[in-house]
Amino acid sequence: MAKITINPVTRIEGHARITIHLDEAGDVRETRLHLTTLRGFETFVRGRAAEELPRIVTRICGICPWLHHLASAKAVDRCFGARPPAAAQALRELCLHLAHISDKILHFFFLAGPDLLPDTDPRARNLAGLARQNPELAEEVVRMRVQAQKMLELIGGRAIHPVAAVAGGFSRPLAEDERRQLARQAGQLLDFALRAMAHAKTEIFPLHRGPAAEAGAIRTGFLGMVDGEGNLQLYEGGLRLMQEDGTVTDFPAHRYDSFLAEHAEPWSHGKMVYARCWQQGFSMDPDRPAGIYRVNTLARLNVADRIATPRAQEELEEFRSLSGRPAQSTLLFHHARLIELIHACERSVELLAGNDITDQCIRTRARPGAGRGIGVVEAPRGTLIHDYTTDEKGCITRANLIVGTTHNIAPMNMSIRKAASGLIRGGRYDREMLNRVEMAVRAYDP
Repeated sequence: MAKITINPVTRIEGHARITIHLDEAGDVRETRLHLTTLRGFETFVRGRAAEELPRIVTRICGICPWLHHLASAKAVDRCFGARPPAAAQALRELCLHLAHISDKILHFFFLAGPDLLPDTDPRARNLAGLARQNPELAEEVVRMRVQAQKMLELIGGRAIHPVAAVAGGFSRPLAEDERRQLARQAGQLLDFALRAMAHAKTEIFPLHRGPAAEAGAIRTGFLGMVDGEGNLQLYEGGLRLMQEDGTVTDFPAHRYDSFLAEHAEPWSHGKMVYARCWQQGFSMDPDRPAGIYRVNTLARLNVADRIATPRAQEELEEFRSLSGRPAQSTLLFHHARLIELIHACERSVELLAGNDITDQCIRTRARPGAGRGIGVVEAPRGTLIHDYTTDEKGCITRANLIVGTTHNIAPMNMSIRKAASGLIRGGRYDREMLNRVEMAVRAYDP
């Protein structure tokens, strides 16, 4: 039996390879996405003082350290029974949205965007290729991502591996002159997000409709965070699990393990998560999946009834008029990513519009002790869960982490199986075919 290996999968934020196994006729028999890093954070944080974890877990990912930082801080708060003041919550939420903005610019334009460029040699599908096609856009993309990172640095002292969120609150208040500067910069980011969407809707997305949208297309359920009114939420809310037919189940985030379950395969370092409450078991067969759901941008737009910020809501309504609900095409993650970019910018503008965020009361007393705390946020890659148990000294006795990509490992395997099976026949393949298999992975932003 022949085997095709794509190693490494390029233009993703993690590390992976794909193996495509062919049968005697040269057709695809099975495919596997191998995540090639073993991090082990759940094990080596045991025995650590819980208040250290928000500073440790940022090393899980250098691209989205703020999301791990904030989920961890929320979990520690709940272990110790601490409730951060309103200004601290606003600062944390602002940092989360700025991190989303930076990450979405990175992924759409630097990593996945080159896949969407028309008539481009695969070797030119990178930021340099984008710069040659549209130098003004490329320059603005770089400048806007730097601006979002600098805003995080102003608020939290550093943009990468932050230490700003502490047990019971935030490490420093925001000054009024800083608020005014950040409000002006957030408005600039929103203007850019709206221009980016207008450009994509006229120059990019029309090229990837119809048969072109079927690369890696599968049908699954979805998971994401919403508030009590069904609005999209990224920082605080409950979880909503949607089946393929649109039926939803809402549950509190701290009860995730009553509704979700974890599964391991011997050929993967990454655990896989499935919907326990559907009582279907677990299967990655693209034609007969069981228990499979997806997270990330498309999932969040599917499960949310609406978006509370006006321009993003307008885009959501237009998106649903074209794609329905739930939308299933894997490449629609990219369109959803730009809608969320607009929302994150709008929400940042809202948070910076008033003086409440500059209140000097940013921390309450947190007393270390025995407890269990579950912190959940929506990371760019999907629902991020940090679940800690502490002893009477406030030290970690158990940690369970489900990161965004973990939820999507099973559906990514299904997508590459679907893409490869539709492209590779009789043992014949070329660089373009393999790139399209990679495209199915890059849509998930792993």
